[in-house]
Amino acid sequence: MKPLLKFLATALAVSSLAVRGEARVSGSLPHERIRPYKRGPLQDIVTWDEHSLMVHGKRVLFYSGEVHPYRLPVPDLWLDVFQKIKALGFNGVSFYVDWALLEGKPGVYRAEGVFALEPFFEAAQKAGIYLLARPGPYINAEVSGGGFPGWIQRTNGMLRTRARDFLNATNLYMESVGKTIAAAQITNGGPIILVQPENEYTEATASVQPFPDPVYMQYVEDQLRKAGIVVPLISNDASPKGYNAPGQPGDVDIYGHDGYPLGFDCANPTVWPDDKFPTNWRELHLKHSPTTPYSIVEFQGGSFDPWGGPGFDKCSVLVGAEFERVFYKQLYSFGVTILNIYMTFGGTNWGNLGHPGGYTSYDYAAAIREDRRVDREKYSELKLQANFLKVSPAYLTAARGNASSTTSTTATGLTVTRASEGNTAFYFVRHTKYNTHDTTRYKLRLWTTAFGNITVPQLNGTSLTLSGRDAKIHVSDYDIGGATLVYSTAEIFTWHKYADRTVLVLYGGPGETHEFVLAVTGYEALEGEVVAAATRGYTLINWKATAQRKVVKVGVGKPFIYVYLLDRNSAYNYWSVDQAPHDSSNPIILKAGYLMRTAKVDGDTLSLTGDMNSTIPIEIIGGAPPTLSTLTFNGEDVPFKVDKDGIIKTEDINYPKPKPYIPKLNTLNWKYLDALPELQPTYDDHAWTPANLNKTYNSHRRLSTPTSLYASDYGYHSGTLLYRGHFTATGTEKSLYLFTQGGSAFGGSAWLNNTFLGSWRGYDAATNGNNTFTLANLARGKQYVITVVIDHMGLDQNWVIGIETMKNPRGILDYSLDGHEKSDVRWKITGNLGGEDYRDLSRGPLNEGGLWVERQGLHLPGALSATKGRFAWKESKGPVNDGIGGPGIGFFATEFELGLPSGYDIPLSFTFSNDTATTSGGGNHSVPAAYRVQIYVNGWQFGKFVSNVGPQTRFPVPEGILDYRGKNYLAVVLWGLDNGRTRIRGLELGVDAVVWSGRADVRVVEGERYGVRDGAY
Repeated sequence: MKPLLKFLATALAVSSLAVRGEARVSGSLPHERIRPYKRGPLQDIVTWDEHSLMVHGKRVLFYSGEVHPYRLPVPDLWLDVFQKIKALGFNGVSFYVDWALLEGKPGVYRAEGVFALEPFFEAAQKAGIYLLARPGPYINAEVSGGGFPGWIQRTNGMLRTRARDFLNATNLYMESVGKTIAAAQITNGGPIILVQPENEYTEATASVQPFPDPVYMQYVEDQLRKAGIVVPLISNDASPKGYNAPGQPGDVDIYGHDGYPLGFDCANPTVWPDDKFPTNWRELHLKHSPTTPYSIVEFQGGSFDPWGGPGFDKCSVLVGAEFERVFYKQLYSFGVTILNIYMTFGGTNWGNLGHPGGYTSYDYAAAIREDRRVDREKYSELKLQANFLKVSPAYLTAARGNASSTTSTTATGLTVTRASEGNTAFYFVRHTKYNTHDTTRYKLRLWTTAFGNITVPQLNGTSLTLSGRDAKIHVSDYDIGGATLVYSTAEIFTWHKYADRTVLVLYGGPGETHEFVLAVTGYEALEGEVVAAATRGYTLINWKATAQRKVVKVGVGKPFIYVYLLDRNSAYNYWSVDQAPHDSSNPIILKAGYLMRTAKVDGDTLSLTGDMNSTIPIEIIGGAPPTLSTLTFNGEDVPFKVDKDGIIKTEDINYPKPKPYIPKLNTLNWKYLDALPELQPTYDDHAWTPANLNKTYNSHRRLSTPTSLYASDYGYHSGTLLYRGHFTATGTEKSLYLFTQGGSAFGGSAWLNNTFLGSWRGYDAATNGNNTFTLANLARGKQYVITVVIDHMGLDQNWVIGIETMKNPRGILDYSLDGHEKSDVRWKITGNLGGEDYRDLSRGPLNEGGLWVERQGLHLPGALSATKGRFAWKESKGPVNDGIGGPGIGFFATEFELGLPSGYDIPLSFTFSNDTATTSGGGNHSVPAAYRVQIYVNGWQFGKFVSNVGPQTRFPVPEGILDYRGKNYLAVVLWGLDNGRTRIRGLELGVDAVVWSGRADVRVVEGERYGVRDGAY
């Protein structure tokens, strides 16, 4: 210790540091400091310069999570998601709007019920979340058509270009959604501070000229401005190419780009390829848009998973906490100040809204699970990072130095980027070989105003440790409310200066040694063992990060600085909760458990809300009133004690875990209907749509048939498609050829009259299928009907402009009947009842398909009791016990009661058993049985299960869709594609978690109930 004390003594000539550059790190700059805009700003509330956004003149780090309201059709749960994002330390959410859900019929815009945006905005405002609105018109987003409604297939002009008919088609939507967004701008008291026109306008074929097209982009921007949008417009180049950056024709106000460096290879989740780490993005930003904040409008927060993929559990390994530590801290080293994580909450592709490349779940391996749980480590890691940046205003204006692998550390193999604002410096340390699993021991070279050039840690015999796939942010001359943290090798979770104390929370990886120096005299170790040295004006603490925390009180008189020294896993249990929206002036810092939502001091009362999944105590280390008399958690009084240092501790807060009763589905009373009466000899299809167009409106693919059999030509854009082809036999027919297209992993089956011909079973990558069926002994002169059922998996997206993939048709692309001209077959088609005049306005244009039971509305609640005597319901033991007797489609329905307790968040999911067993009549196969299932819960299609493709077997359904305290209607469509009997291998409704929650109550979403449908056929 003597060399250390001697070293500290040499610093006595340097007085205790005052705050440097306070005007720049305080969070505000006068407006005259803002660099000139290309055009005059339309308002003065949201402004910007080359460093950051400013809201009401105060610098803001816009740290945002992507959330899509349409993927959670329960408006009462939007506040829950916003609070969980706010608890991360974020202040923003980015959201897409899906045009296809709002203008299902051209010229008719509907944004009501679950599609209304105003409740989403209100929830954001209540939670203290700023919004970035992204209305498109193109959004990609892994939704059907990339957000384009299916009827856009009928436009002749090229999509996403200046083609007049395409632009005209966007007008009603952009005007309507633009007005809704404009009304919720911050200038009107709402939460929206940024708007993005178009989406990833980056890739095009060589035939698209000019590209980027300034005329097209200016048209989209003008649509938004004419609707009343005055906040800044921001772009999201798919990669940092500089398209539409300020100063270019058709430019935006703020240039941004996206980044998904690890891609989407969840099959190899531990593999980080050598060439995927961004190193030059800051240089590209300075080249493309040096006068705007460095903005990454989408950065990888997870991964989508395709049909047949490895599943989101593996994706969460690929883009887990390690990924966040290495990749996100690299972004901070670049100086990003507008950052949106895509996705932060994914949700569900309910009601056929997803694109064909993905399945029902859109969990995305995001920080918040599809069922809204926050138990992934990546959620906690993200919380540590965002909270640090939230309390580090110097970060926003810090000048970034060049990355160095030689001058800043004593070890080889490390790269350090130094950023400085005034005297404050940040040191971003990573492995030069970013994907290494090696652990490196090192010392860091710093320059401090107190000690000059030093190498830390100072304590003899100690060094720092950088584990494989980890990164660090060290600081020097860091202000904590007027006191100076001369340096800290441990990372900062949060700090705050209160009237009676300053609280500083530091953490390190488990087992790591760390060190910090405060320009304050005196210390007392309150908990745990540390090595400390103090001399005139400075206190040094050296400690090891373990599960046993250390607490040090620094100073010689009030207000003391209380420093909490934690390992990372322990730090996950700490929270910093703002007391008011957009106001972090007096947060409550505490140790709790699963989730903390809100905190509010009112006189001598502190009211907390949060969630618990175990019995634990709460410890409040900062922000409680010194005269605290009442402490409540979720509205209940909690006894507490105050120790000599003013720390508030409760006893274990009882977590009264109920045991919710969930009925066994295979024991319920089921009803059954044949869902394919079209095979019956007496079936009459006169009300079907004649497929008699002798041309197609689709400019992308010419016809191979005498009349169009493209579903969107006739207004059918989602769900199951059915065709009936009538012909008169010659008696010489030997085969029928069908070329069908339904999107990735689609399936199809064909019958001649009621004779099963066979199926296209589907596999993950197959977007179209070829079948040649053998025909036998057709009677000359007899009328026959070909029935074809196709599973429409959604419309393709249109990411690359010029390929026109969104116009890839669905349906029968070609056919031939042995011995016949193609024109000998007269086709009819159906999809959802009414097509674009869809009947169920409450669930939108995509929720239903063309199955007979869907056209009749039998998937809607009330169908069982309201249809007695109208339909020939049969008693059944259900889709697991009975199944269907042969290839075809069966419809099973039942009702059940739930009586789950209020005050709890209890995620439920339907889970299928799946194995390689085959249909009982199909013989021995080396492949799984091929069957497809759709689940309707109270009328909402919340699951599409494909047994022979996968991977999804678990289908979460949120409260609000399920009635947790009432009657529920469950309908199951079972489609057997193989010969022989088909049974679902297993289907259960189960509890995924039981969480005592401070979440607001959730009402059941009102949707259309069963009623006789006029014109149903």
